[in-house]
Parts: sequence; C-alpha cells; structure tokens
Amino acid sequence: MTRFSVMKHYPAMQPLVTITQNIQAAGRLEPALIELVLMRVSQINGCAFCLDMHSKDARAAGETEQRLYLLPAWRETKLYSDRERMAFAWAEELTKLASPEALPDAVYEQASQHFDEDALVDLTMLVVAINSWNRINIAARTIGGSYKPVAH
Repeated sequence: MTRFSVMKHYPAMQPLVTITQNIQAAGRLEPALIELVLMRVSQINGCAFCLDMHSKDARAAGETEQRLYLLPAWRETKLYSDRERMAFAWAEELTKLASPEALPDAVYEQASQHFDEDALVDLTMLVVAINSWNRINIAARTIGGSYKPVAH
C-alpha cells in the first residue's frame, strides 16, 4: 500500500526531472550508460519502482537481457566496457558513502581517465538524482511493475 502519491506531488519533484533531462540533453553520457547507472543504483537501494522503470526503458532503448541480468555482478563479467565499469564503480561509491573516506582519490583518478570533468559532473548529478528518486519512491512505497516505457 502506498503512503502518498508521487504523481500528486510531482510538481515538487520537478527539479529532479530537470536534472536528468539536462544530463541527457548535454550528450556527454551515452543513453545506454545512463539507464545502466540508474538501474545499478536502484538495485543497491532496493527501489522496485525505479528498477521496473529503468529496466523497461533500457530494453526499449535496445539494451540486451544478458547485460541487464548480469548488472549486479558487473565486476565478474566482460560484458561492460571500461567506461561503463568505471561509471558503475563511481555510482556505487557515491551511493554507499560508507565512511568519511568514501570515494577515494584512486577512484576519482580512474574515473577521470574515462570521463572529462563535465561528463563526471553529469555522472555525479545522475547518481544524486536517482538516489533521490529511489528514496522518494521507497518512502512513498510506490509499487513497481506497472511502468510503461516511452518509445525510443
């Protein structure tokens, strides 16, 4: 049972929508990478609604089932590019923030080899946005499973 309607309060959440739209419009992150990062963070946070949404959007954009299924174990497969793998590592570090030493300089140095500063800021903002959406949907207890993807 949901606690509150995200759609009823959607105008208050518009800044999060704008963040993602701006990242997509900038074109510094590939659409497939965006969907995979959104999925990976949602897996970590356990947000069923966001997992439903981004898995469907990824499939609609042409992502393969195999890459979606193996995403939680991305370190143990060669299905992802070095850039994708670095994006996952960055997203996981930012999402978990387990200690004051989180996101070590070594991870930043590795990320900067795959993303210029603008793209790394975009990736950071993408992770911030999906973490916020995860928390909103978990707080609202939004039910996953009914999302319909837009045409790509």
